[in-house]
Amino acid sequence: MRSHPAFAAPSRANEADHLVNRSSHSLRGVDSADGTKTIKLPQGEVAVRDSGSGEPLLFVHGLLVDGRLWRKVVPRLDGDFRCLAPDLPLGSHRTPMRTDADLSPAGLARLLVDLVEALGLERVTLVGNDTGGAISQIVAANHAERVERLVLTPCDAFDNFLPPAFRPLQYAARVPGLLTAALQGMRLAPLRRLPIAFGWLIKHDPDDWLLGEWVKPFLSDAAIRRDSVKVLKGISPRYTNEAAERLRSFERPTLLAWAREDRFFKASLAERLAQTIPGAWLEWIEDSYTFVSEDQPALLAELIKGFVAST
Repeated sequence: MRSHPAFAAPSRANEADHLVNRSSHSLRGVDSADGTKTIKLPQGEVAVRDSGSGEPLLFVHGLLVDGRLWRKVVPRLDGDFRCLAPDLPLGSHRTPMRTDADLSPAGLARLLVDLVEALGLERVTLVGNDTGGAISQIVAANHAERVERLVLTPCDAFDNFLPPAFRPLQYAARVPGLLTAALQGMRLAPLRRLPIAFGWLIKHDPDDWLLGEWVKPFLSDAAIRRDSVKVLKGISPRYTNEAAERLRSFERPTLLAWAREDRFFKASLAERLAQTIPGAWLEWIEDSYTFVSEDQPALLAELIKGFVAST
């Protein structure tokens, strides 16, 4: 484990809070109402926000959020990199997957690899958070040829997949209709801010409109609920433990940019990952919970830019 590497100059100042789609790349599919592109994959259609040009960074979100999780980070990076922020089928996506799509952790990792291939890319720097960090570890472990670098912000790992506080969602997913009933309270803004919802994921002033957007697809579309149930039923620590064993021989540069105050993904988890992945750099992010892209976007962007430049 290496800490505090000599990073390059910090990223440019940019206070925009939303992605600016300046992509010069041509993607398969059509523009959607909010400026995303639609990519057709074997598993179904995936919306991708694609901005900037240069070395590609692929941002991977977790359960019940979408690619807008990175909306404050991407504008600080897409002057130097091609930034790709897909809406993965994790409960906040707006287009259901094919009914036969494999949405197990391994299947979701395969979906990311298929997305990289569909975009015409050889390798990407993966930036993962929450459930997306677990998926990124599985990609790095099983499809290392597609990974240039790995950046993990607070996320599932080892036996912590899912964290104990969110395992009731898995239990509910096994009983028809129970998960839908359990999440009905998320229609109300005050309940979305509870610790068992988004309250302990975002420390500083979460945007109620965005939290509402994140839960709307699950609450309004039975096919999205079907996908979400498949994802939750498939989650198991065996995937992250198997990935961790493979990552002991992972040869690509790795950065762990971790929130010291995280309630669900403790500092000890980051330290264990840093000891597992050869040469991993561990950087602490203060004054943040799990969603460091919301709480500390400028610092996270600076760390990513410096990490890429120095490796």
